[in-house]
Amino acid sequence: MTQPIRAMILAAGRGERMRPLTDHTPKPLLKVGGKPLIVWHIERLAAAGIRDIVINHAWLGSQFEATLGDGSQWGVRLHYSAEGVGADNQRVGLETAGGIARARHLLGTGCFILVSGDIFCEYDFRSLVDLAPAFLTDTQRLGHLVMVDNPPYHPGGDFSLTDGVLGNEGAKLCYGNLALLKPEIVNSVTPGEAAKLGPIFKAAAAKGQLSGEHFTGTWLNVGTPGDLEAANATIQPA
Repeated sequence: MTQPIRAMILAAGRGERMRPLTDHTPKPLLKVGGKPLIVWHIERLAAAGIRDIVINHAWLGSQFEATLGDGSQWGVRLHYSAEGVGADNQRVGLETAGGIARARHLLGTGCFILVSGDIFCEYDFRSLVDLAPAFLTDTQRLGHLVMVDNPPYHPGGDFSLTDGVLGNEGAKLCYGNLALLKPEIVNSVTPGEAAKLGPIFKAAAAKGQLSGEHFTGTWLNVGTPGDLEAANATIQPA
C-alpha cells in the first residue's frame, strides 16, 4: 500500500535580509494578511488532504513549536526537525538539502511536497497530490518543480521548461521554492551535513530527472521588510 503523501516546510533560515524583524521572530512566523506565513501553508496543505507535515527549524526554533503546537487545530500532525547548535549556543540551519536529509526519517518512503516557509503563494497543493501516483512510478524523475516568472531580484531564472521537462539551457524561469520530491533526491547528503538544493537540482536537470510546471498565480517571496510591507498591502486577511 502506498504511503500517504507528506509535506515539509523549510523554516530554518536566519532571515538576515529581514532583520531587525527576525532578530526576535523567525521569518515564517511573521504575519501576512493577519496570520503567520507558515500558517497559510499549513492551511492549504491540510485542504489538499495532507495530514503529516514536517517543519525544520534552527534560529529561534522553539517559537515554532510554541506557536503551532501539534497541528491539531488544522487537522494535521506537525513533526519538528531541530537542526544543529553553533558555537554561540544558537541553532544553526543545515541549508535546504541538509535540512531534508536531517528530517528524512520523518518524511516516510513515498514522495513529499516541499515548500519554503518564507513565500506566500496561492498554488493549489492538490495538483501535486494528484500528480504523486504517476510521479512515484516514474523511475526517471526525482523531482517536479513549480516554476514562476522571474522576479526583479533574479532576472536570469533557474531552469528552462520545455514540454514539462526542466533543463539548464535556454530561456529560464525561477524556481518557486515549491516542489514534489522523492527522498532520494538527497542521497548524496549525509544527515547533519549542511548542503544546498540548488546544485543538486542543477545536476538532476542535466540528467533529465526533473519535470516542472509554470505557475502564473499569486506568488510572493517575502524576504525583506519591504517585501513584507508589500505583501500585507496585497493580501487580504482570510
